Amino acid sequence: MKSQNNKIYKLSLSGLMAALSYVVFTFLQIKITLPGGDATSIHLGNAICVLGGLLLGGTYGGIGGAIGMTIGDLFDPVYVLYAPKTFLLKFCIGFITGFIAHKCGKISTSNDNSHVLKWTILATVSGLLFNVVFDPLVGYFYKLCILGKPAAELTLAWNITATSINAILSAFVSVIVYMTLRPAMRKANLLPTITKLNIAK
Repeated sequence: MKSQNNKIYKLSLSGLMAALSYVVFTFLQIKITLPGGDATSIHLGNAICVLGGLLLGGTYGGIGGAIGMTIGDLFDPVYVLYAPKTFLLKFCIGFITGFIAHKCGKISTSNDNSHVLKWTILATVSGLLFNVVFDPLVGYFYKLCILGKPAAELTLAWNITATSINAILSAFVSVIVYMTLRPAMRKANLLPTITKLNIAK
């Protein structure tokens, strides 16, 4: 695939990831109401962020998932104030996943399925582990310092629990979907070419 065509193709797939993450997060979530009018939810939106990183590399994958889930926040009166935090954290999930999978594991050029599976799992766990640690932490300080919500401490435990459940579910789903899609996309020459330059930019 030529460089320019590859870029356009990745932009198109990034848009698809944005649409998927929006739909999955908005319509397939289980929302849990918390004290102070806040809420948390069980969802698979993070799985799309990871899948984007695995398919498209760090930057394109991260942007796709982040845009979709941020739009989901903007259309939800409960989450609208958290949209900037969502964009940053979800971009990081995709970026970390894509960076490790392609920069370290070089999965887009490998023909060894066991190698690809190993680095897919490592990259997925790394991206989601980042979210498990930083989503509740950033959320706590965001509520307390920026929004001035005294209920930040009361909701912290719920956020940690929900984020951990989401991470486990997303890890299984994203690895299975990627390992299923990869051979078919590669055979059809639809698997994007990921280079060091693509990840760095």
